[in-house]
Amino acid sequence: MSKTILITGGAGFIGSHLVRLMVNKYPDYKVVNLDKLTYAGNLANLTDVKNNANYEFVKGDIVDTDFINDLFKQYQFDAVIHLAAESHVDRSIESPMDFIMTNIVGTANLLNAAKFNWNNNFDGKLFYHVSTDEVYGSLGETGMFLETTSYDPRSPYSSSKASSDHLVRAYFHTYGLPVVISNCSNNYGSHQFPEKLIPLFINNIKNNKPLPVYGKGENIRDWLWVNDHARAIDLIFHKAKLGETYNIGGHNEWTNIDLIKVLCKVMDKKLGRENGESEKLITYVTDRAGHDMRYAIDATKLKDELGWEPSLQFEEGIEKTIDWYLANEEWMNNITSGDYQKYYDSQYSNR
Repeated sequence: MSKTILITGGAGFIGSHLVRLMVNKYPDYKVVNLDKLTYAGNLANLTDVKNNANYEFVKGDIVDTDFINDLFKQYQFDAVIHLAAESHVDRSIESPMDFIMTNIVGTANLLNAAKFNWNNNFDGKLFYHVSTDEVYGSLGETGMFLETTSYDPRSPYSSSKASSDHLVRAYFHTYGLPVVISNCSNNYGSHQFPEKLIPLFINNIKNNKPLPVYGKGENIRDWLWVNDHARAIDLIFHKAKLGETYNIGGHNEWTNIDLIKVLCKVMDKKLGRENGESEKLITYVTDRAGHDMRYAIDATKLKDELGWEPSLQFEEGIEKTIDWYLANEEWMNNITSGDYQKYYDSQYSNR
C-alpha cells in the first residue's frame, strides 16, 4: 500500500460516503475507518466495501488518549481525515459536555498522536480536519461566509467545532504540523441518521406523521449533496496547499419551509398521493434556542484553486435522495427503532 489513511467517523453519514469513495478510487491506499459506533455510526452504511482488501474497520473512541496513541503506533498512518464529531445542535443544547469531549478533546488527542508519531518528519504527511459553516455564526439577508469570515459560533456544537478548528491551526503554526481544514454547508443524501431534517421528514411523510417545523420555518440553509462533499474532500486532500482553509457549499439556499414543501411535493408524487396532501402534516413547534437565521457558503476559492463545483442541483439531488430512502426501508426501520424514538419524542414534541 502506498499510503495508510485514518478516517475518523467513517461509519457516519459523511464519513461512510468518503470511505466508500477512497476505498474504491484508491486501491493502493490502506483505509482504516475508526468509529465509536454511537447512535449515528452504522456499519450497515459500508456493507458494500467491508470485504475490500484495502479497507479495515476499528472500533474506538477518539477521547481515549492511550487507545489513539497505540493506534498510531500500530498503523503508522501517513494521513488523517478527521470527521468524527458530535454534530446535532439540539443534542449539544441538551448535553454540551459530550460535544466538548468529542469535538475538542478528541481532536486534541488526534493532533498530539500525529505530532508524536510523525516525530517532526512531516514529509508526505497530512492532518485534514473536516468542519462546519456553523463556526461562522449567523448571516443576515445578504452576504456569504468566506474562509476569512470571523468566527462567531452560537451553540455548544458550533463552539466546540470552532475550538477544534483553532487547535488544528495552532498545531500548524506552532509545530509545523501539515494541516488543511474545510468548512461545509448542510449535507443531504443517503445513509443520514434521521434526526436531521431531510431524512426525518422523508420518513415522517411516508408514515403520515407530523412534520415539526421550528418557529415559522424561515431559517435559511445552503444544501450540499454528500457525494459532492466527498469529492471535494478527495480533491482537497490531494491538492490543497498546507495550512489553508476551504469552504464547501452547494450553491443551494432554501428556507426550511420551502425545502419542506419541495419534499412534500416530491413525496406526494412518489407515493401516489394527491398533490398537497403531505403539506397537511406540517406542524409548527417552539423555535430552537439560539437558532441561527441564515448560512450561506462562498466556495469560490475551492473552484478557482482546485476546480471543484457541485455536480447536482438540489432538485435532482433530492430526487436521488428520496429514491434511496424509499428503496431502503429496512435500513430506515432499523435506525428509527428503540432509543432513537424516545429521543425524537423528547426533542420534537410541541412544547
